[in-house]
Amino acid sequence: MSFSQGLSGLNAAAKALDVVGNNIANSQTAGFKTGSIAFADIFAGTTGLGVQVAGVNQNFSDGGLVMGNSQLDMGIQGKGFFRMVNEGGGVFYGRNGQFKQDQYGNIINSTNGLFLTGYQATGTPPVIAPGAAVGPIRIPTNDMPPAASTSGVLKGNLKSDDTTVITEAFKFDDPKTYNYQSQVEATDSLGNKHTVKVYFVQTAEGEWKAYARDDTAPGTPDVTSLELKFDSSGKMDGTAMSSTKISINGASFNGSAPLNIDLDLSDITRRATDSLVSVDEIDGQAPGKYQNFVIGDSGEVVATYSNGVRQTVAQIVLADFANSGGLAAEGNNVWSETPQSGQPFIGTSGSGSFGSINGGMLEQSNVDLGQEMVNMIVYQRNYQSNSQTIKTQSELLQTLVNLR
Repeated sequence: MSFSQGLSGLNAAAKALDVVGNNIANSQTAGFKTGSIAFADIFAGTTGLGVQVAGVNQNFSDGGLVMGNSQLDMGIQGKGFFRMVNEGGGVFYGRNGQFKQDQYGNIINSTNGLFLTGYQATGTPPVIAPGAAVGPIRIPTNDMPPAASTSGVLKGNLKSDDTTVITEAFKFDDPKTYNYQSQVEATDSLGNKHTVKVYFVQTAEGEWKAYARDDTAPGTPDVTSLELKFDSSGKMDGTAMSSTKISINGASFNGSAPLNIDLDLSDITRRATDSLVSVDEIDGQAPGKYQNFVIGDSGEVVATYSNGVRQTVAQIVLADFANSGGLAAEGNNVWSETPQSGQPFIGTSGSGSFGSINGGMLEQSNVDLGQEMVNMIVYQRNYQSNSQTIKTQSELLQTLVNLR
């Protein structure tokens, strides 16, 4: 019986040394998680028969973050796994954030070519639709089409103590017929730039009127107007106005559709500071060529274009489990779902209980080399002690054999 006890101890200690050796070998593997061995005793009735390996557990605690070497490097801090699929649709999970692109623009795992999954933006302009399906992420490199401006917002101030009251009829080409002029850059359906000028006239003490025209459109562009009303605090009084928006109508330019924009003036104030009105925001865009992309800390894949526009083209998802310790190791630093782990639940960086994705960073292995060296010494001594019990039992048997 002592032979079997000692042999079981040798096998268990050897397995433990295998686990320690694997941890040490992967101490520089990005996203690697330390394994620890669990032992259980073996009994037959009231007699101990030795030891057995109950299992190898994974420690999913965070590794430290270091700077990555690629714009596609990502590191997770907190709960969650990258969700990846193979060409056959098999789903795998991992913490190694070393990714690259294939020839089609898909983001793939650097070690085994698994496709990183998330929400892909669709449409023109691309948007991530609520309830979108989770699938492989592809970074589109096609050019951005133009989009016509349809709305914008002006903000600023008109000088309340301006003593110049203008009674002459407004003429856009006569500076004596207006107090202040601002301008907005707009875009038509072909991406042509239009300069829209907005003029402000004080028609009576404390009373103002806005005029607007498309200065780029051919012919004689329409001039539209809007009376402005302000309350005693200097804010625009929308209740006393027919509208807080002024419409700009421009003729077709170089074959484009006619420009039609509504500018919201409700953020303009009338106070005792200098007149200064500028555009706060305006939609529309010129055509742009794809230049590059970045991974944001929220897991968003943001593409940049030559027209200065930054556009979210995808959102990386994270997966987590009720019992991550029940995942099955599949090699290449990935795991798969098992009945013990439970089904995955999906979320995005920083939402709910999920950790955060850090773009341009990599999660290091969580192996503690000092602790592993200590474990190696302990298991080595354990191996030697078990071999000693076998040797002692052998000597006892030899004594019995020599009895005459």
